[in-house]
Amino acid sequence: MKRSPMELAALASAAVPGLSPTGVSGAPDDPADFESALLIDGSGKQWRVRAPRHAEASMRLETELQVLRAFTPGVRAELPFLVPHVAGTVRIGDLRTFVYSHIEGSTRSLDDLAAGGRELAREIGRSIAAIHELPRTLVSEADLPAYEANEVRQRRLNELDQAATTGRIPSDLLRRWEHALEDVSLWRFNPTVIHGDIHEDNLLLAAGRVCAVTGWTDLSVGDPADDFAWLAATQDAHFSDEVHAAYLGARTDATDDHLLRRASLAAEFALAQWMVRGLALGDEDMIEEAEEMMRTLSADLAAEEAAVAAAAEDDSAEDVETPSGTSRIIIEADNRPGSTRISGPSNTEPPAHHAPGTESPATQDQENLETSALPVVPRP
Repeated sequence: MKRSPMELAALASAAVPGLSPTGVSGAPDDPADFESALLIDGSGKQWRVRAPRHAEASMRLETELQVLRAFTPGVRAELPFLVPHVAGTVRIGDLRTFVYSHIEGSTRSLDDLAAGGRELAREIGRSIAAIHELPRTLVSEADLPAYEANEVRQRRLNELDQAATTGRIPSDLLRRWEHALEDVSLWRFNPTVIHGDIHEDNLLLAAGRVCAVTGWTDLSVGDPADDFAWLAATQDAHFSDEVHAAYLGARTDATDDHLLRRASLAAEFALAQWMVRGLALGDEDMIEEAEEMMRTLSADLAAEEAAVAAAAEDDSAEDVETPSGTSRIIIEADNRPGSTRISGPSNTEPPAHHAPGTESPATQDQENLETSALPVVPRP
């Protein structure tokens, strides 16, 4: 049953003794799972209320309560941003609605974040790094899941098998995802504490800085790439680069060479997961939306592959006509979402992300296309 902001305000009054809202407005949230509103009381203090739409979403809010309780004052003091507090709850039937003390700040669209400049991108990268630097005991003490790298890969394989049984996944996407999951080298990483649901609606900004991170319903130990998947929806590759570079600069762990490739894969595979969820919920709109996005992704990948093949043919013809020692324009499949990039002409050395002794970008194009050169993927 869909609740209006006024109904959510009434629930908040029941959850927090003495709370008397004087104003209410809707708030962005995951529409398949939650209904949300922002409230203001007579003293001008703001509150956020989140009501689950089904039992699974209610369990996620219960998990978030465990997470926020695990954030001791000492842990909170180490973070460069604020974390919400649960002010009260109220149960209606089997579902429990939560009210949070609202943190000053505002959300921005992904495009606005990308247009916010280098320092904002670096703020986001450092914020993600701070989450990944949290001690793993935070997760274990909250009795939340922890997955090693091989378990993350196996879970994805199981999810792929489940998605395949629906018969609704384009065959080229199934092959592409299966190929990536069979590439064991791609899945060698050090698991970290991850937020699990980072995207633009869970980042609060004030004065050009990340002042708070919200939406802690999916905290676990797992693949750090999952917290970068949301960046696949941006068309600004420079923004993604800045976020990633700042992240690497703030991490104490070894560099993960395939983090962005797995992040792109996670963004793609989220479309299949969205469709499976739609089927489970019997939501035809979700199913249709997921199928349309997968068709778009399939078409974009086919067009990109054709462009790479055409460029390779042109390259071969140019090799015949160009004198030895003259630089050629090459197509480079990069590790960023939506990044088939034209490079050259230049006599400089290969880009830094191609390790010395590896194949040149020109010979790696077709292999990298399977898992790296990914188009823009909208967030479901």
